[in-house]
Amino acid sequence: MLEAKIGEASILKKLLDATRELVTDANFECTEEGIGLQAMDNSHVALVIINLDHKLFLSYRCDRPMPLGVNLNSLAKVLKCAKDDDVCTLKASDDADLLNLVYEAKNADRIAEYEMKLMDIDADTLGIPDTAYEAKVTMPVAEFARIVRDLSQLGESVRIEVSKEGARFTSEGEAANGNVLLKHSSGKIGKVTTQEPEEEEDEDENDEEEEAGGKAKVKKEKVDDDVDMNEDEEEKVKDQEEFKLNSGDEGEEEQDDDSDAEEDGAGKKRKKKANGPSKPSKKAKTKKSDNEEQGVFIELNQHVSLTFSLKYLVNFTKSSSLTSRVTLMLSNDVPLLVAYDFKHGHIRYFLAPKIGDE
Repeated sequence: MLEAKIGEASILKKLLDATRELVTDANFECTEEGIGLQAMDNSHVALVIINLDHKLFLSYRCDRPMPLGVNLNSLAKVLKCAKDDDVCTLKASDDADLLNLVYEAKNADRIAEYEMKLMDIDADTLGIPDTAYEAKVTMPVAEFARIVRDLSQLGESVRIEVSKEGARFTSEGEAANGNVLLKHSSGKIGKVTTQEPEEEEDEDENDEEEEAGGKAKVKKEKVDDDVDMNEDEEEKVKDQEEFKLNSGDEGEEEQDDDSDAEEDGAGKKRKKKANGPSKPSKKAKTKKSDNEEQGVFIELNQHVSLTFSLKYLVNFTKSSSLTSRVTLMLSNDVPLLVAYDFKHGHIRYFLAPKIGDE
């Protein structure tokens, strides 16, 4: 039995919008680790892979591996009946021919149920060989979408060339030609260190841990200050009692000495506090994060130049709403990998290069 509850139906909508023009029918492979999809377009030029980890779902149960064969256009129509912020639950029993979809509003005042017929799709799972990519380009999704959209107005193909100069996208049409050069944002272009696109980190959890650690540190410092204050108060009471017992100039001298000692102690505390380690400001951290989000980062082992169909690349950019960054992995005579990685999941496209006058 399968029962998967996802917090927002919009995630499933975006995934279907990004794939249904490439693939008509496909199997969603459900396992205890999550839900995946692998399918090729009718021309066998592009391959799409979707992976949704079980952590993406509010609750997830899959008793045994099972395929859910669906028509993606039909599933998209059923999902249109859900609001973007509805909680969506997918249900299917073992060997069932129906997929149940339940949409529940956030305020729980509306629950809608739909049933969709499943299909028997005979599709083989392709093994993706390990590839040593020679170039890796990471950029904002909006930048990539703009480049392929603009160049598609000029011609049908784009040549992607990655060199020490940067990543150049060139399109040649009958009436006009155009090219766009993206330069590495900072420093020198390094070597390709990883052969897999980097998964998106869970920054919220890291921030919560840092914030909790900071609060604990502040609390400890406050307790230490309270202890110091209590000790100072006890010393003051003791000094006052001694002052009452003594008389004349001796009492005044002792009081002056105590005051000087207190001032010296307070001065040392202030000096210690001033010399303490300073905490990096949130503003500086945010600025660094913004630069990473907006920048273009290139890793290169050797010069790469390949030509691809712009029609497919334009379709790939429909995944832009899922994340803020896109990664291109290239190597000569090897399909292009376009990766959109988001929290607890990813969608990746493989596109075969054009050869000669194709």
